[in-house]
Amino acid sequence: MNSVTQYLSKNAREYGIWIALVLIVIMFQIMTNSLLLKPNNVAALVQQNAYVMILAIGMVMVIVAGHIDLSVGSVVAFVGGFTAIAMAKWDQPWIVAVLGAILLGALIGAWQGYWIAYVGIPAFIVTLAGMMIFRGLAIVTVGTTVAGLPRAFRNISNGSLPNALGFIGNLDVVTIVIGAVGVAALVFSQLRTRAAAAKHDIAVEPTAAFWGKIILIAAFAAYLTYLLANSRGTPIVLIIVGVLILVYTFILNRTVFGRHIYAIGGNLNAAILSGVNTRRTNFMIFVNIGMLAGVAAIVTTSRAGAAVAAAGQNYELDAIASCFIGGTAVTGGIGKISGAMIGALIMGVLNMGLSIMAVDAAWQQSIKGLVLLLAVALDLIGKRRTGR
Repeated sequence: MNSVTQYLSKNAREYGIWIALVLIVIMFQIMTNSLLLKPNNVAALVQQNAYVMILAIGMVMVIVAGHIDLSVGSVVAFVGGFTAIAMAKWDQPWIVAVLGAILLGALIGAWQGYWIAYVGIPAFIVTLAGMMIFRGLAIVTVGTTVAGLPRAFRNISNGSLPNALGFIGNLDVVTIVIGAVGVAALVFSQLRTRAAAAKHDIAVEPTAAFWGKIILIAAFAAYLTYLLANSRGTPIVLIIVGVLILVYTFILNRTVFGRHIYAIGGNLNAAILSGVNTRRTNFMIFVNIGMLAGVAAIVTTSRAGAAVAAAGQNYELDAIASCFIGGTAVTGGIGKISGAMIGALIMGVLNMGLSIMAVDAAWQQSIKGLVLLLAVALDLIGKRRTGR
């Protein structure tokens, strides 16, 4: 067995999730008579599933640390209602309402983080209580519907970047430039990381596997760029999600806070003995996901153009499922934001593909539940085989 085969065998879970995404896309492309990858559908896929990606970023950190958060859907509803009321009834500028939503989300996260980190109540119980508390507050606050939101606010989820550079044929040049810069940055980042690892005598993946991965990801990004450029351009919400992915990938991989999260999830007792302030870290984890729930509330309310008390239903389940499908360990200590994003895309493709096929909503829920079960089962079976 050569080095490439050995490496792929050891990292089958990481590469398997990419293969699964490609196969699911191909399957639905065939089953929907090539409708899935229509440019407008791809743009809608990004806009409709941005909330899952945003929540999954925070949920990865929560699960890696050995916790769970069941409240984010209710927090989205409550914060979304607050945001809409601030603009429609209090006549606040939309940017003030957006900043207020993020601050309110962080305060809710701090409230829950206090009970978890400093009182010692399990996160499952605290966030289950939060799910009921903030859903009730959303119903009381919003009532039925709060509409009449500014166009600039609605454009956050429904608009695209201005076409400042014109067109090449039918292709938006701004989108092409952004895609090209993104692919170049990806290649540069991967080469730099590989060079740094080799410099410190850290084992790196075989050259063939490395370049194969880079080419596949770059091809995927280039094709996505082409589809978006052929549609309405780059969705504003895609830029928001992209920035969050970059920032939080850096936080998890390159900061003390990120290393402490992995340490707590990997071995809590060892982390304590190593001097990790577990209480402060756990507290900040929940402040962080509260803040991201505020961002998701902005995106959701902007997308709908109004606030409703029923918003955010099952959002926590979508975020948790995205993390587990993307390889985050149920037991904590293992997980990547990139994996959760692939998991979110799989969930999004399932939603859109099944909707295009006019599959009943009840069956859609059942199919997504089965996919989640199989993803976790395959992860556990793989770990048993490798002795991890």
